[in-house]
Amino acid sequence: MPRFDTLITNGLITTAVDAYYADIGIKNGRITALGHELGDAAAEIDAEGLRVLPGGIDAHCHLDQPMGDGAVMADGFYSGTRSAAAGGTTTVMPFAAQKKGQSLRAAVDDYHRRSDGQACVDYAFHMIVTDPTETVLKDELPALIEEGYSSFKIYMTYDDLKLNDREILNVLALARREGAMVMVHAENADCIAYLSELLTECGNTGPYYHGVAHSSIGEREASHRAISLAELIDVPVLIVHVSGADTIEQIRWAQSRGLRVYGETCPQYLMLTAEDLDRDGFEGAKYVCSPPPRDPAAQEAVWEGLESGVFQVFSSDHAPFRFEDTKGKKLRGENAHFEHIPNGIPGLETRLPILFSEGVVKERIDITRFVALTATNPAKIYGLYPRKGTIAIGSDADLTLWDTSAKNTIRNADLHHDVDYTPYEGIELTGRPVLTLCRGRVVSRDGQPESDAGYGEFLACAKPQPARPRGNAKGF
Repeated sequence: MPRFDTLITNGLITTAVDAYYADIGIKNGRITALGHELGDAAAEIDAEGLRVLPGGIDAHCHLDQPMGDGAVMADGFYSGTRSAAAGGTTTVMPFAAQKKGQSLRAAVDDYHRRSDGQACVDYAFHMIVTDPTETVLKDELPALIEEGYSSFKIYMTYDDLKLNDREILNVLALARREGAMVMVHAENADCIAYLSELLTECGNTGPYYHGVAHSSIGEREASHRAISLAELIDVPVLIVHVSGADTIEQIRWAQSRGLRVYGETCPQYLMLTAEDLDRDGFEGAKYVCSPPPRDPAAQEAVWEGLESGVFQVFSSDHAPFRFEDTKGKKLRGENAHFEHIPNGIPGLETRLPILFSEGVVKERIDITRFVALTATNPAKIYGLYPRKGTIAIGSDADLTLWDTSAKNTIRNADLHHDVDYTPYEGIELTGRPVLTLCRGRVVSRDGQPESDAGYGEFLACAKPQPARPRGNAKGF
């Protein structure tokens, strides 16, 4: 009997800390050996001339998430994870979203029904907490955290999602007590409402003005407030989808004080600007997301944050709505007020190739930081490490083989999501994953998914070490 199910030979293994040549022996979906002349295998993959990286973890994406306004997401778990696999991602982490008045447990149960038998790669759930009632705080959240849902997101904006400061303090205190990681959507709701009213009075209601209403000042203020509340409680927080210099300065300030504040950014803040929101007609709606893309100076600030280590995570924030769809971007028609355009853009499949081409190939970041941002750090921050996010004996055989010189152009016709556009149409890239394995099985080859619906497994997340407090607060 062969020693391994699969043997990957001659590849340059690259992790978040080093790069070396070795063969990888895989048995029962796990890495069981690293070295040379390891023995025979039922199947052998020659990776000569390729980089062998850990499979990507997209730690912030939205799939089949119920919407309160009648909009319907284009991607469910099948199309979303099929697309993820084609782009080199082997684990996705979407959100079980609580509705106000609903139990959190009901939201998690509903999300399991939606995902059951659908995923092509592995997946875990974050939660979204919108109604932190006494029952949620005392019973549901502690129990769910123990069961493997060890991270949750809170919002500081959107009427149907936002928490007030006292509610934020309550959930932060619970996170500290229970060892959970808190993600924060940091935008000032009152600033957005005030600016939206002024813009409406002036007749400025097109997609471009979404970016004006969601100002960088409002993002900065909310980020500073979230950090301050977390400091009061002495609990780590992660500020998600950071768009530019103002919020980066807040995170850097907190980190310089020794606070456990983490940052995440996304491809839209590297590749898009406010000018995309100002495209002819209703085309700008394709680029409506929150926070919005800003200006070239903001792009450079985000790159500097990636280079300098301010950011720990690079996610897609994939929020898929079709453009030519009355349940998508045209929910309220082609003359919709910017407040009523469904928020979000697609990006699961393009996340890794964009950062590799624009970051690694253009020498803005090195390849070990690429691995850290897209795989290792998310695994550590969200309780999946070392099962996921690295290449090590005992870890799942989640691997991507990269041709670092391959040229290709992003075309929506070539992507595998169920969205009718990509905001990155026509961008030319260098470097792409040519083979992706999830738990030792090939799930994508040459950009074409090969995994079946139902292959992906649900992952229970441990309480992550990065969520531990510094231990300076008293009386909790």
